[in-house]
Amino acid sequence: MYDPIELSKIIEKLVTKDKLKKYYRFRPTGFYGGIATADTVGCNLRCEFCWSVNSVWNTKNTGEFFSPEQVARTLNTLAKKKNYRQVRVSGGEPTIGKDHLIKLLKNIDSSLLFILETNGILLGEDKKYIDQLSQFHNLHVRVCLKGCNPKEFSFLTGAKKGFNYQLKSLEYLKDKALNFNIAVVSLKNDKKELYEKLQEMGLGKIMIEDEEITLYPQVERRLKKEGLIDYFK
Repeated sequence: MYDPIELSKIIEKLVTKDKLKKYYRFRPTGFYGGIATADTVGCNLRCEFCWSVNSVWNTKNTGEFFSPEQVARTLNTLAKKKNYRQVRVSGGEPTIGKDHLIKLLKNIDSSLLFILETNGILLGEDKKYIDQLSQFHNLHVRVCLKGCNPKEFSFLTGAKKGFNYQLKSLEYLKDKALNFNIAVVSLKNDKKELYEKLQEMGLGKIMIEDEEITLYPQVERRLKKEGLIDYFK
C-alpha cells in the first residue's frame, strides 16, 4: 500500500516543470450539459476502477507540457466556439501542481464556471490551498469520495490512508463558503454510515451524487488480473 501524499510529491516531479504541467488532450464533452475539458496527466491515487489508463498508469510517457496561460486560452476558446458556459480539468488529479492550477484559474474567463474535479486529498492535507482557491468566484469544486469509510477507501484505491483528508477538504470548503458538491464511488448499496457522517459535519444540504463505475475493457482486464472483478459486477 502507498501514501497518497508521498505519491503526490513523486508525481508532481514528473508532470510539472516550473509552472508548466502535462496534458494529453483538449476536447468538448457532453458532461454537465456541455463543458470544455483539458485532460491532465498524473494522479495521487491508483484506483482499481480508473479509466485513465495512460494518464495515471503511464505518467512518465504521456502528454506534453503546457503553461497555465496556454491551457486557459485553449479552454476559453473551445468554450466560446461551442457556446459552453463551463470548463474543467479532468483525466488526472488537477490539484497536483498548485502554482500551475492557481495561475490557470487566474486566466480563465471570469464569465465561465470552472469545475474543479478532485479527490480532495491535497485540499484536505493543506488548508492554505483552499484559502488560495477561495479568491475565485467562478469556481465550483466537485470532491469525489472513494468509498464510504477508510476501509472501503483503501480497498478501492490501494492507499493506506487518505479518506480522512477527503473529509477534511469538505470541512475546509464549507468553512470558506466555497461552492462545492460531493460525489461518491462505492460498492455499498447502503451508504447510511457516510450520510450520517456528512450530517454530523453540517453537510446535509450539500448535493451528493453517486458516481457510476464503468467497466471499460481496460478496467475490466485490470480487475480480472487483480482478482477483483466479482466485487464490481
